[in-house]
Amino acid sequence: MTTRAWVEQIMGLPISLHVRAADTDRDDIADAVADAFTDLRRADAVFSTWRADSDVMRCRAGTLTLAAADPTVLEVESLCRRAVQETGGIFTTDLVGPDGSRGFDPTGVVKAWAVSRAVRSLAGLDGLAYALNAGGDIVFGTGRDGQDFGPWRIGIQDPTDRGRIADTVSLTVGAVATSSSAERGGHIVDPITDQPVKQDFSTTVVGPDLVWADIWATATFVDPTALNGRDAWTDYGLLITDGRR
Repeated sequence: MTTRAWVEQIMGLPISLHVRAADTDRDDIADAVADAFTDLRRADAVFSTWRADSDVMRCRAGTLTLAAADPTVLEVESLCRRAVQETGGIFTTDLVGPDGSRGFDPTGVVKAWAVSRAVRSLAGLDGLAYALNAGGDIVFGTGRDGQDFGPWRIGIQDPTDRGRIADTVSLTVGAVATSSSAERGGHIVDPITDQPVKQDFSTTVVGPDLVWADIWATATFVDPTALNGRDAWTDYGLLITDGRR
């Protein structure tokens, strides 16, 4: 078994794709990796709030309707509405954008959604395992034949000391998402106070689906009790890391 990694700068951050296989130089793997990064760049072009010509920003500006936008915008908008409902409004997409305007901002969903879609090209092959990491949102899987290449170990960064790994998680299939103010400051907004949330801890959610792991990581960063009593979400586990040794 060999492991190979590819890294590209997309969505304003380095996105790394790791593949395990008996031969990671296979042509079909190279093609699938290229397709994965192409999917991510396409999602960025449609959903970026930093590009005035993206479908999302044109919708916010009123120059494009949801019905006329790329079909994936309506798909993500529906997912965002469900996220708001499931979290009781703790997760929100009604945010102020980089241009100062307020409106629909799917940023909190799009990255995980795009990553989950991007690995479809790899999941359709045999004889491999993969991990795609986009800023702490990580999806893990095997190929179509389910061949097991062993678990991946993920280090959870100490939110108070970025040079220290405070905990680890091991997964073969599934997803891990972490929310913290350590890397990007107060980028998560409390919908009640409308202010950026700054905590001295990070929240990591492990579960079967990256989109919902990311949604719950965001919600529990705002309110650590957000997952409490949610019987429909028992497949998702929460790890709070506060840096205490």
